[in-house]
Amino acid sequence: MAQQNVIDAVTARFGPKAVLTDAQAIAPWLGDWRGRYHGAAAAILQPDSTAAAAMMVALAAQHGVTLVPQGGNTSMVGGATPPADGSALILSLRRMNRVRRIDAAANLAEVEAGLILADLHAAALAQGRRFPLTLGAKGSATVGGLVSTNAGGTQVLRFGTMRGLVLGLEAVLPDGSVHEGLAALKKDNRGYDLNQLLIGAEGTLGVVTAASLKLVPAVYARAVAWVGLASPHAALELLRRLEAATDMVEGFEIIPARSLAAVLRHIPGTRAPLTGDRPWHVLIEAVATSADQESPAILLERLLATTLELGLAADAVIAASEAQAEAFWKLRESISEAERACGPALQHDISVPVAGMPDFMIDGAKAVEARFPGVSAGAFGHLGDGNVHFHVRAPEGSAADWVKANSDVISPFVHDLVVAAGGSISAEHGIGQMKRDELARLSSPARMHALTAIKRAFDPRNLFNPGKLVSLAPERRGQ
Repeated sequence: MAQQNVIDAVTARFGPKAVLTDAQAIAPWLGDWRGRYHGAAAAILQPDSTAAAAMMVALAAQHGVTLVPQGGNTSMVGGATPPADGSALILSLRRMNRVRRIDAAANLAEVEAGLILADLHAAALAQGRRFPLTLGAKGSATVGGLVSTNAGGTQVLRFGTMRGLVLGLEAVLPDGSVHEGLAALKKDNRGYDLNQLLIGAEGTLGVVTAASLKLVPAVYARAVAWVGLASPHAALELLRRLEAATDMVEGFEIIPARSLAAVLRHIPGTRAPLTGDRPWHVLIEAVATSADQESPAILLERLLATTLELGLAADAVIAASEAQAEAFWKLRESISEAERACGPALQHDISVPVAGMPDFMIDGAKAVEARFPGVSAGAFGHLGDGNVHFHVRAPEGSAADWVKANSDVISPFVHDLVVAAGGSISAEHGIGQMKRDELARLSSPARMHALTAIKRAFDPRNLFNPGKLVSLAPERRGQ
């Protein structure tokens, strides 16, 4: 069998630590984070260096064995789950977790793909620097996965997605050759940008083994505010005023009353920041990186006072301590967990142009609720970069299989609304296998032709992460 030949060859060359074949040890890595997709794999290949990864990929290519690159396995769209038929081996980068170097003067970190995001944060902070991307899965998500999905998070408003934070990449391509693109060049005009092609490719064009990443100065002081207001339109006007007045705002999250109520009901130890009922809320974070800058707390107090005077907001409070600031953020970060506790729901990671987001949040929810009586729809998230998480909650008393029974009808309806508003059906979670068919349905022929042509050029035998992002007819391969 072709797979066994690869397993034997890797074991002989790199030892037993490089191959995991115990079924119980493999099992946690066969399903996706949401529990919607389950696969099978005879082994997990575990390189501890780029050279080892390249040799393993070359061996798999020699024997025609497919590989599914995997980091922390935190994909929200089944992007790192192996096929259910056991036709692929998993290529895990988790042993490649070293910080190769941090150059504080150059604001650069060169790290391996298996490094966990929280560990990158700690390594940068030890050098007086910060990697300005964070998300809920920071304790398990890896750098390689973040690059491969072009991850976003709560600081995109100021610093952008991973695409804007990657200065260089090292990657193993499907034939086992190594792309050596780690140099952080300001100018590089040698044709197609291979680094940018690999970012967001979800492991379908190559496996990222290391990345040069942009760092910024560590936080000197921060302030976090919670504001109650009447509508998403008021929230956007508030954001525009903040952006015109300062470049210190890094986070601006919009939260409907329904989502806040779910958190307060289901997450122990949480409490409402404001008294009284407010239909909408925003969470704002402002950051200073030196003593020369205005105090973020004084800045927000001054700007929000004007907001209240103009009637844009009904009430506001600035966290009086770091503990209170963290408590405010816990409310935002617990929304998904709280809504899961409320019952089954379909979750959509979408974006539309920022100017159109307030209308979409209101009109889109009304359209869904009118089309599917009994459901409740709503959105929360990163208003400032036009990315919200649009959830459709099942009618009260629905069975646990409601999501599976209704996703093929409700999700296309939501996606049609998004496309009609000039948006994207995937803002920061990727396409994976969950949205692959929808991508093909809603994309122009030109886009799909380009995507499939790039895939065929890099991986003509469809050996890397087959069935994700784009669908190619696989060649016959031995097992």
